[in-house]
Amino acid sequence: MSGQSRQAEIVVDQAKWEWSELYKKEDWWAIWLGIIILIVGLIIFLPRPPADMDQKITQSQNTMKAEDSRAPFHTLEWHRANDTLSGLRARNESHGKTLAKWLGTPARWASNPMEALILTEARAAEIREGAKERHAAAQEKTRAALAQAEADQAAAANAAFQNTELNKKAEASIAQWRSARSAESRARSQAGTQAYNKIPYLFGIGVIFMLFFAAGTTVMNINTANFIKGFGFVFLLAIISEIIGANSTLRSWGFGPLIWAILGGMLIANTIGTPQFIKDAAQTEYFIKTGLVLLGAEILFGKILAIGLPGIFVAWVVTPTVLVLTFIFGQKVLKIESKTLNITVSSDMCVCGVSAAIATAAACRATKEELTIAIGMSMLFTAIMMIALPTFIVSVGMHPVLGGAWIGGTIDSTGAVVAAGAFLGETGMFVAATIKMIQNIMIGAIAFGVAVYWCAKVDCVEGQTVKKMEIWYRFPKFVLGFIAASIVFSIMIEAMGARGDVMLDQGVLRGFSRPCREWFFILAFASIGLTSNFREMAKHFTGGKPVILYVCGQSLNLALTLLMAYIMFFLVFPDITASL
Repeated sequence: MSGQSRQAEIVVDQAKWEWSELYKKEDWWAIWLGIIILIVGLIIFLPRPPADMDQKITQSQNTMKAEDSRAPFHTLEWHRANDTLSGLRARNESHGKTLAKWLGTPARWASNPMEALILTEARAAEIREGAKERHAAAQEKTRAALAQAEADQAAAANAAFQNTELNKKAEASIAQWRSARSAESRARSQAGTQAYNKIPYLFGIGVIFMLFFAAGTTVMNINTANFIKGFGFVFLLAIISEIIGANSTLRSWGFGPLIWAILGGMLIANTIGTPQFIKDAAQTEYFIKTGLVLLGAEILFGKILAIGLPGIFVAWVVTPTVLVLTFIFGQKVLKIESKTLNITVSSDMCVCGVSAAIATAAACRATKEELTIAIGMSMLFTAIMMIALPTFIVSVGMHPVLGGAWIGGTIDSTGAVVAAGAFLGETGMFVAATIKMIQNIMIGAIAFGVAVYWCAKVDCVEGQTVKKMEIWYRFPKFVLGFIAASIVFSIMIEAMGARGDVMLDQGVLRGFSRPCREWFFILAFASIGLTSNFREMAKHFTGGKPVILYVCGQSLNLALTLLMAYIMFFLVFPDITASL
C-alpha cells in the first residue's frame, strides 16, 4: 500500500473508553447542565397550564378552519381567533412571570442608564401620564380602522367573496387594523408602566448561576475557589454590558449587549490586565456550550417543515458551498498561514456566527485568539448587515419572502435575523427566522466534517494512519446535546399539537431555557474579552487577510443565497411562496 493511501486510511483504535470523561470533561458538563435546565423547565410548566386552555384551543381552531373555508383571505374573525390562540402562553401565568423577574436582564432606557435597574414610582407615574394621551389617540385610530375593516369585509361578504377588488380592499383594511392594533398595544404597555427594582433579582440569579457552574469545576481542571471569587466580576461585567446595550438608540443600530461585553473585557485585559482568579472564572466555552445545548431545544422541525424544500435548499446547499469555497480561497489565494483560523472564520461567516465558530474551533483545535477574531468580525458585520440589508430590501421593493430568505441565510446571529426580518413584516420575519433555524441544524454536520477532515488531511503526516477514535476525540461532544435537545423537543411539540406550542414553546423554552441561554451567552462574551490578548491576535491580521476573507466570503454568500432563494421560492416552488 502506498504512503498516500496509508495517509488516508482510517483504522479502528483499540483505546478504551474513559467513563470518567462523562463527568470530567467540559463538553459533557455542558450537556448535563443543559438537560437539568430543560427538565426543571418541564417540571415547572407542564403541570400548570393556562385556564381553559383546551377549550380555547378547540374554539379558536374551529373558528379559523371555518373562516378559511368561507373567505379567500384571513377575516377579522380568523384574526381574533388566532390572537386568542397565540395569546395562550404558559409563560404569562403567575409562575412564568416570577421566573421572568428572576431571569430578566436590565430594562431598556433612553436617557438615564439607572432606569435599566431601578424605576421609581414617581418616574413610572410620569411615564404613565405622558403615555395616556398617546394611548387614547392609538385607541381612536384602532376603532376607526376596525370600523373600516368591518365595512369592507361586509361588502366583500355580500358579494360572496367573489369580487376580487372588494376582497383586496377588505384584506388591506384588515391589515391596517392589525397595524393600528399593534401600535395601540405598544402605547398601552407604556401607559401601564410600573415601578421596579431589578438589583435584588440580578444579585440572586448571579449567585444561582455561580453555584450552578461551580458544581462542574469541582471535578474539572478548574480552580473552584478562584472560579467562585472571580465569577462575581464576570457577572458584573455582563450586567454593565447589558445596561449599555439596553440603550434604545444603540440597540436600534445593532450594537447590543454582546458587543459591549467583549469590548469591555478586552479593554480590561489589555490595559490593567485580568487577574488569574478572574481568568479562572472566565470559562468561555463552559458557558457558551451549555447555552448551545439549550439552543438546540429551540430548533423545532415542525417550523422548518412549514418552509419546506425551498428553505432546505437555501440553507443546506448554499452554506456548505460557501464554506468550502471560502476555505479554498483563504488557502490558495490569500495564503492564510493558519488553517484553523481560516476554517473558523469561514464557518462563523456562512453558518450561524458564534455557535458555528465555537463548534468548528473545537473540532479543529483553533486557538482562543483565533476564535476571538472570528467572533469579533462576525459581531461587527452582523451589526452592519442587520441595518443595511433590510434597508436595501425595503428600498428596492423586494418581495418579503425573498428578502426574508436572504436575511436568514446571510446574517449570522439568530437574534439579529429576527430583528432585521421584522422590517419586512410578519411574513418576512417568519421566513428569515425559519431559514436561520434550518441553517443552525448544520452546526453538528459542519463540526463532524471539520473533525474528519482535520484528522485525515490536516494534522496527519505522510505514512501515518488516522484512527477513528481521534475523530471522536475531536468532535465537540456538546453538539450531541444540541442535536438530542432538538429532536426530543421537536417530537414533544409535534405530539402535543397546539398544547405543545402553549406549554413547551411558549413556556419551557421562551419562559425559562431561552432567558438562561441568553445569560450564558453574555457571560461567555465577557469571558472572551477578559482572556483576549491584542498582541496574540495582531499577528493573524497581517495584511488584513482575515478581514478580506470575511468580506469576500460574505459577498459570495450574499450572491449565492439571493440566487438560490429566488430560484427555489419563485421558480421551482412558487406554490409554497404563495401560501406563506
